[in-house]
Amino acid sequence: MINATKLALLTVMTAGLALDASAFSQETHRRIAQDAVAYMQANPGTTNYTKLAAGVARAGLTMAQFSTAMGQGAYDVDDFSDTYICGASTGSCQQAPVWGAGSGIVKYTSYWHFMNATQGSDVHGNDYGGYNYAKLTVWGDIDNMAASWLYGDYLDDGKGGNSAWFSDSYKYNTYGITEANYRLGGYSTRYQYQDFETMPFQPIDNLGQYWFQKFLTTPTVQNLGFVMHTTDLLQPHHVWTTSALNHSGWETWVNDNYYTLGLNASAKVTTALNDFTPLSATATDIRPVLTQGALYAYNNGGIVLSSTADSDRTVVANKVIPHAIAMMITVLNRAAERM
Repeated sequence: MINATKLALLTVMTAGLALDASAFSQETHRRIAQDAVAYMQANPGTTNYTKLAAGVARAGLTMAQFSTAMGQGAYDVDDFSDTYICGASTGSCQQAPVWGAGSGIVKYTSYWHFMNATQGSDVHGNDYGGYNYAKLTVWGDIDNMAASWLYGDYLDDGKGGNSAWFSDSYKYNTYGITEANYRLGGYSTRYQYQDFETMPFQPIDNLGQYWFQKFLTTPTVQNLGFVMHTTDLLQPHHVWTTSALNHSGWETWVNDNYYTLGLNASAKVTTALNDFTPLSATATDIRPVLTQGALYAYNNGGIVLSSTADSDRTVVANKVIPHAIAMMITVLNRAAERM
């Protein structure tokens, strides 16, 4: 039940907010994953395509089927129903704000899709932390609105953990499942997640590493597709870390201009590959490559947070999209050794 204060805030929040998801659009994620495969197929001499193709054939798939399924996995991460935040007073646990469809936030799972390159290490021991409203160095209306709406609300952590004023409410145990998956041996306590405005969400490179570990153990196309969602690291808003500042408008623009600007052009991807250090054939940690992508976007894409000019967006898109494809090729070259 929405109390009067939150209802009034909701009215303000929903006025004038653009409709989109708070990540590269799902379709852009799909395209990047598929374009990484297409590049490898067109360049078997400089990529690990031969091993990739052999593994795909052993799985009984055509390369087109593999590419489509992996692209769908990259798409699906935004639809995960794995994160609930519970009201400080009511205890009602929800996976999205009621105003989410009208803003840069569709589901709370999107808060695991950031790496804050403007800050150093976090309380968990990560080299770079994830979304944490208290640690943002750039922010805007949606960040402020979410922090106001969710003030004092806690991450669902199961029975006997954080609780509402009048109840110990829970639904999924996000802390014990999702946060634990993305913790990767770091340090966390449930009390770090007792107030949204100071929650130190795990960074997206940990999400990618978790699913890559799952892939190494169980090499399915879906697990590999989930890794591909880490191309959010080439979305400047996700490394400067804000849900606002032209976030959704930029992502819509990228998707609309993806093919007309030839953002997936082979020559651009070839150049971008030079900025990534290849993974060894036995590498088990892909986070160094993901961090290279994140820092590239941080150093080359910040202008799109303040400018909506086509000229600025064109320059940035021609840098970050080829690098997103190149980052995925680097990961796929390693993955091919396991297929």
